[in-house]
This record gives sequence, structure tokens and C-alpha cells, in this order.
Amino acid sequence: MVSWQRFQSVLGKPYLPPLFFFSGVTYDTLVLTRIDRLRDNLLLLAYLSLLGFLIVLTGRLGTQEATVDDLPPDAPFFMKWVVQAKPYAPMAIQFLLGSLFSAYAIFYSKSATFAGTAVFFCVLVAFLVANEFLRSRLSNVQLLVSLYALVCFAFFTFFLPVMTGWMNAAIFLSGAVVTVLVVLRVVQLIYWNNSDRTSREAMLAGAPAVALVGLLVGFYFLNWIPPVPLSLKHGGIYHEVKRSGDRFELSFEKSWYEVWKASDTVIPADDPVYCFTAVFAPVALKTTIYHHWYYRPDPGQPFTDADRIPLKISGGREGGYRAYTFKEGLDPGDWRVDVEAEDGRVIGRMAVKVLDKTAVGSLSLTTVVY
Repeated sequence: MVSWQRFQSVLGKPYLPPLFFFSGVTYDTLVLTRIDRLRDNLLLLAYLSLLGFLIVLTGRLGTQEATVDDLPPDAPFFMKWVVQAKPYAPMAIQFLLGSLFSAYAIFYSKSATFAGTAVFFCVLVAFLVANEFLRSRLSNVQLLVSLYALVCFAFFTFFLPVMTGWMNAAIFLSGAVVTVLVVLRVVQLIYWNNSDRTSREAMLAGAPAVALVGLLVGFYFLNWIPPVPLSLKHGGIYHEVKRSGDRFELSFEKSWYEVWKASDTVIPADDPVYCFTAVFAPVALKTTIYHHWYYRPDPGQPFTDADRIPLKISGGREGGYRAYTFKEGLDPGDWRVDVEAEDGRVIGRMAVKVLDKTAVGSLSLTTVVY
């Protein structure tokens, strides 16, 4: 008894939540390496299943404190265990939500760009941090169901493309539908044969979650959701790209002190311009990406469409599927290449300034192998 009380007192220490938070994020960063790894996806699915069970349990038992003495004498042992464990349900829910948000933040960060798709990633990070302060509110059924809708939606967004090998609007909307069905099932289990709950409460519990899924679908059509499970492993602008066997030789200008430089930022107008990318995709996924070239003559003007070149890719390679496009005789000005998924979402972005030959100094070419 003394050891159990000591254990409970340790759990109440104020420094433990931040310690668990940073330890969990560090652990997930090291362990979650590939979005198509079956073991990782099964672990996340197990987290979602257990989280759903705890939300149903919390919703059915309510906020009233119950003891084993309140149960009938013939109550099964399982019910006695549930009543004894109920005070720790919010802590377990917080742990599972933190684990899921942490995993999603890692996966989505690899596909997010500041071209707009980072919006949903920022939402996940915000909930990851906010989760550390939500324990006192994790008995609110509406909040729990809405959070469950968010973590289910984030999971099915990449899980279905990984499992089916397809990535398009239909698969994305299928994930949204599955999320709604799962959430409504959780709500049904909370209020099924529950005399303490009314049908109006059931509608109020499920409505915010369904509205949230609808809002996230809107995010998709606004290109605010990263194109998971695709991610840009490498991308850059180069003077020349040559393929030698299974390797690509990438040539760019570099001064001796520019140790950080990995691609060209300025290219003379007379030289060809190559855009090289390596895009990771799951093993079974075959899709089309695009190198979308944009141009503006002056910094004060908006970019205009110049060309959109399709590239068919297949998944499985750890370093990403490698491909390149090139252009010659570019006009002086700012050029950029958006690497886009088939549905238009941006996977990555590279930029280069094209200048007149006289305005560009002569530097030695450096070649790297990818």
C-alpha cells in the first residue's frame, strides 16, 4: 500500500508532464522512420482503438465518482477493474493523444511546405502542445469525440494511400467518410442503452466532430493539407544532371567557403537549368508528380505559369524516386519550381535567379552524387 501511494505521489510531480512530452517526441522522432512501415501503422491503429475504448468508457460512466461498493454483488470482475481504473482514464487518454499527435507531426512535417500545406501541420503541432494542458477537460464528451475525429482523420489520410497504392481525391474523401463512420460508432456506443444520456446529447456530441471533418475536407481542397505519404527527400536546381548507372551526378557552382550550399541559386541566362528531385513514396504507391515551373521578370510582380511537366514515380526506395526536368534559354528573372502531387498539393519548392551572363561571376563547378 505504501509503495502504491508513493507511486501515485510521483505521478503528481509537476515536472513529469514536460519530461514525458519531450521524451515521447524524441522517441517518436527516432523510431518512426517510414510512413509505410506496417509495424508503425499497426501501433498507431492500436492507439486509436484503445483511445476509442477509453472515450466510450469515459462517456458512459460520466464524471461521477464510483466505487466498487456501488456495483451489484454479481458484477463481473471486468466491471470492477473498469471502476477502479476510471480515475486514471484521463491520464491514459492524454498519453494516447500525445503519442498520436507526436507521430502525425513527424510524418506530416516531412511533406509540409510553407507554400500553404503547412496549415494542417501547424494544427497538429498546436494540439500536440495543447494536449499537455487538457487533462482537466478530458471528461468533456464533445471535446473527446472531436479530438478523436481529428486523430482518426489524420491517420486515414495517409493510411489508405499506403494500403491501396492510390493517391487521389477519391481516396482522401474515403478516409473522411471512414472517419465519420468511426466517430459516429463511438458516439453510438457512448449513448447506447444509457439511461443517463439523451438523444439530444448524442447529437450534440457528434455534431462538432462531423463539422470538424467537413472543415478539414475544405482544407484539402484549399491545398492546406500536406500530400502525405509523399515527401521530398532531396531537391535542387543545377547546371547539369547526368545519370551514371544507378547514380545521378549533380553539378552546381560553389565557392570554397560555401560549405552549406547544395544547389545553384544563380544561373546565367544562356545556360540550361536542371531541376532534380527525389520524392519518397510508399512501396505500393505509383503516382504522377509534376515539376511546375513558374516565372516572374521582377520581384514586385507575381509568378506566372511557365510549364507543368509530369513525372511518373513508383515507391519503395528509401532515398526517394529520383527524376529531373530541364529548360534552356530562360529569360532573366526569378524562376521557381513547385514539386506537386497529382492533386496539385505542393511537396516541395526550389527557386533560382537567372541573370545575364555579364552579371554572373565565374565559379568552379562542384559535382555531387545522389
